[in-house]
Amino acid sequence: MGKYFGTDGFRGEANVDLTVEHAYKIGRYLGWYYRNNKHKCRMVIGKDTRRSSYMFEYSLVAGLTASGADVYLLHVTTTPSVAYVVRTEEFDCGIMISASHNPYYDNGIKLLNSRGQKMEEDVIRRIEAYLDGEVDEIPFATKENIGCTVDYAAGRNRYIGYLISLATRSFRNKRVGLDCSNGSAWMIAKNVFDALGAKTYVINNQPDGTNINMHCGSTHIEVLQRFVRENNLDVGFAYDGDADRCLAVDEYGNVIDGDLILYICGNYLKEKGHLETNTVVTTVMSNMGLYKAFDAAGIKYEKTAVGDKYVYENMAKNGHRLGGEQSGHIIFSKYATTGDGILTSLKLMEVMLEKKQSLAELARPVEIFPQCLKNVRVKSKPAARNDEDVQAAIRKVEEKLGDEGRILVRESGTEPVIRVMVEARTDELCAECVDEVIQVICSKGHVVV
Repeated sequence: MGKYFGTDGFRGEANVDLTVEHAYKIGRYLGWYYRNNKHKCRMVIGKDTRRSSYMFEYSLVAGLTASGADVYLLHVTTTPSVAYVVRTEEFDCGIMISASHNPYYDNGIKLLNSRGQKMEEDVIRRIEAYLDGEVDEIPFATKENIGCTVDYAAGRNRYIGYLISLATRSFRNKRVGLDCSNGSAWMIAKNVFDALGAKTYVINNQPDGTNINMHCGSTHIEVLQRFVRENNLDVGFAYDGDADRCLAVDEYGNVIDGDLILYICGNYLKEKGHLETNTVVTTVMSNMGLYKAFDAAGIKYEKTAVGDKYVYENMAKNGHRLGGEQSGHIIFSKYATTGDGILTSLKLMEVMLEKKQSLAELARPVEIFPQCLKNVRVKSKPAARNDEDVQAAIRKVEEKLGDEGRILVRESGTEPVIRVMVEARTDELCAECVDEVIQVICSKGHVVV
């Protein structure tokens, strides 16, 4: 991670940590960098529904066009749609304006290369050097070299068509609930499911600029759980703000998280002979129960650091077809280069329809270990994480759990928090162990009051 860019872009509170000046300078550098190395570049930009997304879009456009880039605007759309348009329509770079699952007052700038993948670290370092004034001022474009903007809603529509084309069966008579989180999926998801014949029931699809992720979506899955039960739906899908995540709810209102999605889809692909390398890529946050279920099914697995960026890098390097995170970033590398919430929900529908089983039945072989995860907002992530007393508390918990559980303490890549997670045989033991470590973090003065 760099000074400004974390595992998923440059993220922070709008006009506090991430300002319009940052956005303008990022645009200035990218427009110059790609033009300088190749030609007059073509950039594509998408945004979510936050009020500040429009402000950052205009700032980026000003910087990009001032450096000579032509900018194509997808308007409100999903992160995976930007990745799709970049890689299929020969753009030099893609930009998504979103802070994903964060509250509305945060925002972020995600950069994608010409292959629709997370931007290379060397380019990120160059941008950060420019932001810090360590690079000579770059020239403005003049005359016919000044860039222009192009309304490119057609690109978003082509992405919708692509998703529809991936369905293997009609969804006719299936009662499907969608929680769009008042975010990027608010129009796209319903269009896709309606086109495939589902009886679609949608909630949280009225964005006003300040209600994205607010008591809705994948970070508040209890809303969809209740909605599925009350309306006797067959299945429900919840997305986050930029729709690169998906969590599901079965017919009983039980959560089908990213780990269970990986098991259901991994097992299905293996049965069909489509699980290349017979391996599923996970992160260190995946549940012990998932690995036991994979062992029973004869499926191999690999673990990466947290972040779909690292999952995809492993998949691309080793030829794996399926990977993802417990939080709902699921990557099907045959079809996408990023986590794609709507694509994930379509693939789950495919398994249900092809196997004629409900989500509850498909997930039944996995016995998930109880897990407790708490976030602690700290002054300095490295200082809190590396504190000797904190490390001692972690070792004490490890000894207590033995082979019947685990503890993971890590720094968030997108927020100023330390995440403390424990898996054990009981919920009570999980909570007890998490609190032991957090108490030490607090007592040493690392917590922001």
